[in-house]
Amino acid sequence: MFLSLNINKYRCINILSLFIALFVINTSSYALKMSVEGIYRGENLYVMNPFSSSGIGFCVSEVRVNGQVTTDEINSSAFEIDFSSLDLHVGDKIIVEIIYKDGCLPKILNPEVLKPKSTYIIQYITVDKTGILKWATTNEKGVLDFEVEEFRWNKWRKIGTVPGKGTPDKKTYSTKVDFHSGINKFRVKQTDYSNKPNISAEAKFMSLIAEVTFTPGNGKIVTKDIIFSAVTDYEIYNYYGSLVRKGTSSKIDVSNLKKGNYYLNYDNMSATFIKK
Repeated sequence: MFLSLNINKYRCINILSLFIALFVINTSSYALKMSVEGIYRGENLYVMNPFSSSGIGFCVSEVRVNGQVTTDEINSSAFEIDFSSLDLHVGDKIIVEIIYKDGCLPKILNPEVLKPKSTYIIQYITVDKTGILKWATTNEKGVLDFEVEEFRWNKWRKIGTVPGKGTPDKKTYSTKVDFHSGINKFRVKQTDYSNKPNISAEAKFMSLIAEVTFTPGNGKIVTKDIIFSAVTDYEIYNYYGSLVRKGTSSKIDVSNLKKGNYYLNYDNMSATFIKK
């Protein structure tokens, strides 16, 4: 009799242990999580919140921002994550975690509000005689690179990158640029997730550098080398407009180019040559 009671006791313990294990497994799979990271730009997130799979209550059970549980009213088919109630500043990093039940899926309706957006306003942009390009901005909302461009050969081309600072107070930047002969023009721009560039005004400087010449001259036949009178940026395009060579030098070895007509950009000018 005593043995039978012990056996029944152990069976009950085993069944109870199995029940607890199953409960832990079920509850651990019950709560799922989606996360989104970005930058606070002063705008809130909106979430579509379907009913739970059981039909009782809604899908989302909890929202955390940077690890802090929010007090947003989540018991509705759509709700707002209100960042203004938190201690956040424009430009701060945000990690949003949405805890939801298994068998349903909430949806963030406007995730783009956490992506860096180019909102900067240029205060000034100048370039001095030493080749230092300077600019100042306000109203940045999120860290984006500034692309530095110069106008040369009848087009704007990228010559450098400067990281943005991403906060709305006044920020100043500078970078070194090189001059060509004649009028030099520079600008900066940012391109955000919308792929629409935010372009600054232009900074201009009249350089007294002598114009670069090259031999053999414009339209002449070249067999091996093009020699410039000074170090210069250059580009070579073939007859079909494909870029085949670019760099910065006082001499270009073109001996391995195919025979034919070519277009040469150098200094702030353009020319042609014939490769034989």
